[in-house]
Amino acid sequence: MNQPNSDTQCGCPDVDPAQGIRVAVITLSDTRGKAEDRSGDRIVSLLEEAGHSVAKRMILKDDSEPLAKLLRDLAEDDALDAVITTGGTGIAPRDMAVDVIESVLDVTLPGFGEHFRAISIAEIGPKAMLSRATAGRMKSKVIFALPGSTGAVTTGMSQCVLPILRHAVSLASR
Repeated sequence: MNQPNSDTQCGCPDVDPAQGIRVAVITLSDTRGKAEDRSGDRIVSLLEEAGHSVAKRMILKDDSEPLAKLLRDLAEDDALDAVITTGGTGIAPRDMAVDVIESVLDVTLPGFGEHFRAISIAEIGPKAMLSRATAGRMKSKVIFALPGSTGAVTTGMSQCVLPILRHAVSLASR
């Protein structure tokens, strides 16, 4: 079954379908620079194709304290509606993104990670269970944490994030 690439028909009276969602894109990596950030590039292109805008884009080393501080700052930023991260969602010792993100959330959305893993298992098999992709709300912002691989980002954006992004922002900002 084909999934829509954007939820412009979400039925949310307080969300203007003509206005794109303003998103911060954060790549978490000890090894990638801007030139190697194919997953961050993919998020940006999918957001723009769906009519949304990238208000901020950054690459941050896998380090808990700078990420926690950045997320707290982004939660207060009136120029943003949502945050999408890529990287740091696995089980390697340096994969701390999920723990840090969940520590700043007011509300978790377990169904997001469950849906992502179900789709991924169908695509790549049981190793998809090692992903800790997650989502939630911090203050009035929604945040989605996707794995670092470009394939996982494509799956997560097209089948999980974009179909609910506008509606999730509408609910979080009420």
